[in-house]
Amino acid sequence: MLSVGVSTSAGGRPVNSGDIWNIVLGVASSAISATVAWLVQALLRRRKLNRKRAFFGLRSGSDALLVVPRKAGSADGERIVAQNDVYGLMELSALVYECGAQYTVLPAHQIRQGIGDRAEFCIGGPVSNERTAAHLKLKFPGFTHHAEWEATKTNEFVIGDTHYAREAGVADYVLLARIAVGAQGQPTFLVCGQTAVSNLAGVRHLRRSYRELNHKHGSDSTFALLFKVLQPENYGSDVVEFVADVTKQVQRGPAPAKALTPAASE
Repeated sequence: MLSVGVSTSAGGRPVNSGDIWNIVLGVASSAISATVAWLVQALLRRRKLNRKRAFFGLRSGSDALLVVPRKAGSADGERIVAQNDVYGLMELSALVYECGAQYTVLPAHQIRQGIGDRAEFCIGGPVSNERTAAHLKLKFPGFTHHAEWEATKTNEFVIGDTHYAREAGVADYVLLARIAVGAQGQPTFLVCGQTAVSNLAGVRHLRRSYRELNHKHGSDSTFALLFKVLQPENYGSDVVEFVADVTKQVQRGPAPAKALTPAASE
């Protein structure tokens, strides 16, 4: 006669084959659920990364160009870099690595190439960064920056008919812009601040808020946005306020001067 063994639990209660299958199925179900959850999270991370790459033009393995400005007030032959601009370059280098790309750092006066071949990030206004000056002249002729270390002794942006003057210790302005060059080209980003602190504020806003910028402007458009950095002597680059989308204004060149009408002879 055959005998059938019956498993018992630690407490002596019999455990039948149905209980064992329930345990096996529960473990398998948990493993499948965990795998599916991991795959979904991996897919979401990949989509997020691809959107970041598309917005910044940073394909995996590609090379980006980081353009270095010179410190305000330094002589033409000197290439001293302000401390906050160095911090901005560090923020951008981290962004490039997050996208799986590489970068090259060059001072503006050493660059002799067009735009669109690789993603480009220019820090500083047209006085401190010759590369920024060239981009503004080509793409944003309606934007002017009078820097306080010029003969004018003022520090203001002029956009259309509006002047945005720096208030020392109270408010600095920064223009954050992207130049798109078509589907096959890579974008150029301009971070044009009135000070090195506002440059850093623009870089950090670009890095932290790219999803919002991408949602509003897409990954293939040109835009120019003006921000105000509040209380920079107290808060550094951390408190930033949106001022206006000035894309249309800066893309229009200054109005031509009116010709003088000669006085009628008597």
